[in-house]
Amino acid sequence: MTAKPHLLTKEGLERLTKELEYLRTVGREKVAERLQRAFEDGQDDDFVDNAELEAARNEQSFLEGRIQELEDILKNYQLIDETDEPHEFVRIGDWVTIVEEGSDIEERYHLVGAAEADPTEGRISNESPLGKAILGAKVGDVVKVNAPGGVTEFRIIRIE
Repeated sequence: MTAKPHLLTKEGLERLTKELEYLRTVGREKVAERLQRAFEDGQDDDFVDNAELEAARNEQSFLEGRIQELEDILKNYQLIDETDEPHEFVRIGDWVTIVEEGSDIEERYHLVGAAEADPTEGRISNESPLGKAILGAKVGDVVKVNAPGGVTEFRIIRIE
């Protein structure tokens, strides 16, 4: 059974491809240097445990895991159609401006696939509670999101 493809924007595809190339080259080189230094420093210590060597090995493990994750994503992805033609309902790839009911503070999010989601950068996954709620909504709609503190309602202000 083939896994469902990872949904990516063109921008996200470029970002993940660059990250993979960086990790394969610069990232691996830095970790190798850190491992080498930690190993050499450990030769002089009488300690059985070398905390720096352990930390360097953990960093290497994390790096290789991320490389594997990126390779898996880039082997099986589908580009999100990001046409500029006007449309009425929120789709993956849209920028959506919302406001929490009872507030005047607007929040703007880029609705993307899970592989490129990064809420700190304003990119939310279509699989997240908020992403699921706004997908298919139109301007003026109020959507409900189950949050840890209870149900929160958001009004769709703009779709770009």
